[in-house]
Amino acid sequence: MSKAQSCKKLHSLSVGDLAARAGVSVSTLHFYETKGLIASTRTGGNQRRFGRDVLRRVAVIRVAQRAGVPLAEIRQALDALPARRTPTAADWAKLSEGWKAQLEARIASLTHLKDQLDGCIGCGCLSLSDCPLRNPGDALAKEGPGARLLQG
Repeated sequence: MSKAQSCKKLHSLSVGDLAARAGVSVSTLHFYETKGLIASTRTGGNQRRFGRDVLRRVAVIRVAQRAGVPLAEIRQALDALPARRTPTAADWAKLSEGWKAQLEARIASLTHLKDQLDGCIGCGCLSLSDCPLRNPGDALAKEGPGARLLQG
């Protein structure tokens, strides 16, 4: 084994080691890899090996998921980072800035929904199709099925 190979082996993690260090399951890592969020190399024995930079990438993925960012957008953001480099605080600031507007819009939508629920439950009718305050005469039925006011 060459010195470069030995050094690379010391700085790589097996899928089990990565899962334990990142606090996720092995199947989660396999899923992230199939979605192109993280990448591994293979040993001569066909075992996955991950660079230590993947630890930070998994952390970024987990935080972004908690904020409700879709995996496709997380992948797009991670693709903008240099490969095989641990994301830095500056990288995170750039990524999170792009997600803040989405999160604010989602918070506003959820707040509006919460306010609507308070009003609806407070009226006592609990009828979504015939509420004199929210949907007089079931006027929204003309627009199609489903909760029409919740889709906007």
